[in-house]
Amino acid sequence: MKGPEVISLGCRLNISESERIRDLLDGEDDVVVVNSCAVTSEAVRQTRQAIRKARRARPDARLLVTGCAAEVEREQLAAMPEVDGLIANTAKLDPRAWNVPARPSHVPMRRTRAFVAVQNGCDHACTFCVIPQGRGTSRSLTIDQVLREVERDLRAGAPEVVLTGVDVTSWGADLPGAPRLGSLVRAVLAAFPELQRLRMSSLDGVEIDQELFDLFAGEPRIMPHLHLSLQHGHDLILKRMKRRHSRADATDLVERLREHRPELALGADLIAGFPTESEEHHAANLSIVRELGIVHGHVFPYSPRPGTPAARMPQTDRATIRRRAAELRDAVRERRSAWLAGKLGTPQRVLAERDGTGYSETFARVALPHGTQPGTILTLTPTTIEEGLLQ
Repeated sequence: MKGPEVISLGCRLNISESERIRDLLDGEDDVVVVNSCAVTSEAVRQTRQAIRKARRARPDARLLVTGCAAEVEREQLAAMPEVDGLIANTAKLDPRAWNVPARPSHVPMRRTRAFVAVQNGCDHACTFCVIPQGRGTSRSLTIDQVLREVERDLRAGAPEVVLTGVDVTSWGADLPGAPRLGSLVRAVLAAFPELQRLRMSSLDGVEIDQELFDLFAGEPRIMPHLHLSLQHGHDLILKRMKRRHSRADATDLVERLREHRPELALGADLIAGFPTESEEHHAANLSIVRELGIVHGHVFPYSPRPGTPAARMPQTDRATIRRRAAELRDAVRERRSAWLAGKLGTPQRVLAERDGTGYSETFARVALPHGTQPGTILTLTPTTIEEGLLQ
């Protein structure tokens, strides 16, 4: 009999929750959990593929599915012969949902970076998104709860903590007094002077409060790496997506931050081929990659999701979507190549992972000297680039 296996798909929040699920199932025999994603039709396809692969690998295991696809695609997944049961996304961190006893909170150090989910769910209604269907309304941990999570990860030896969630910048809106995310980040930094690196997950730029901006601008323990939930570079498409920012809002935010931290590395989510997107709109998407210097790009070819307003809009044909997605990826690749070249001959502070590589403060991947202990932070000066990896 084999122990539990948790297969995590999708976002960083799922990675964090998968670690918790492993803890809940510690000691359980022959169970496989697929923690699924439903953000795009491709993500659902990958979920179904992962389920079939897991069943082939462990034919006698109990195979359970949770995550967003288990909500949004419940009937389809339940009908798969490989699936033994579904666990509600809102219940997946409750021991009772897995029929296991509650255990003391502990986190074995499986990663050198610890993901702390400070918030879950979303109260917004972007026209393309099914995540509120899968995750529910926004719910925040209190500051004390977050501090306890960070403390256990530090005890387990993690030198870097990543604050994550579905809509991280909405943290606190449902708590008494409606505190803003900046106050939580300041509390974490103040409570744990031994914390070496704090990294933020994807943020909605229009919700970055002044305190959080000031911390990003001036606190060296916050990594100079900002990933924006940008989605598009044209104001009309942003409006049709029901986003709350404009192109100018995004460019102004990045410009102001780089005045304080010129080394800031920018990532962004971008959707190609949104309904009604013209060539002019696509050109604006391409140009914002170059204007902002996006080097960590997550490009999503648009796919209609069930029950969303965007699915009822005039659709862009699939061939055009694929072409535009490829052009966006090429634009990001071009910016990233130039960015990496600029790091040659420059010392980088690198956190060692377990696969022979590590991450710099700006989230560049760097090759490690043989025998480097995972979890250590060392200074390396790369001299070459090989397949996108600083050497």
